[in-house]
Amino acid sequence: MASPASAAAHVPVQVRHDQPVLTRLNALAQIRAGRTTRRILQLLVGLVGYGAAVMTLVQSGLGAASWNVLTEGVATRLGVSFGWATNLISLLVLLAWIPLRELPGLGTLLNVAIVGFAADATAAVLPPPQGTLAEIAYLVLGLLALAFFDALYLGAQFGSGPRDGIMTGLVRLTRLPVAAVRTGIEIAVAGTGWLLGGTVGAGTVLIALCMGPLVGYFLPRVAVRLPAPEADGQHTG
Repeated sequence: MASPASAAAHVPVQVRHDQPVLTRLNALAQIRAGRTTRRILQLLVGLVGYGAAVMTLVQSGLGAASWNVLTEGVATRLGVSFGWATNLISLLVLLAWIPLRELPGLGTLLNVAIVGFAADATAAVLPPPQGTLAEIAYLVLGLLALAFFDALYLGAQFGSGPRDGIMTGLVRLTRLPVAAVRTGIEIAVAGTGWLLGGTVGAGTVLIALCMGPLVGYFLPRVAVRLPAPEADGQHTG
């Protein structure tokens, strides 16, 4: 997950104050920004890989990612299915985009359409880990893949998914590093999910603490650099 007058403004989201990485564009400007073929391919690979990474973490059995903990907690409290809880959280998260003035795009739509499908497809072919070492390997591989593919699809510059929009919006508004913002979100979401009855494991803690720094590391290395904004753009930092 902006007013019409400012919808086309170009505002870089930064990993550091001096390092613009993501340019804030409306949906039409995202398409017109150039390098479209490369960016669409990167977006698709990133989203498929992200879904596969989510299921790899689930298969590890060592703790779900923060948002899954929250979803489980909401489902438990409301007495609804995991899927309905996922949809409800997505809706609430998108509503939170309004004060953050986040702009949706092709990546926002495809995130909803592809990630779940990729996760289900991975579950169908990925064998359960056999033994503790295999579980740890799944956890580490899943964590690294989740951070890399998250950065990869964000770096395509077609807009973020509902949950990542909270991160990009807060980075833009607070001018804090991606690592700090993402870590704070992960901890807050996991903690809220646990209070609601979600299950937290050792892997959940590891994911919450490491996702921010890992995404912050990968993002400037995989982001597609777009042409410099025109003079009417506004910049942060």
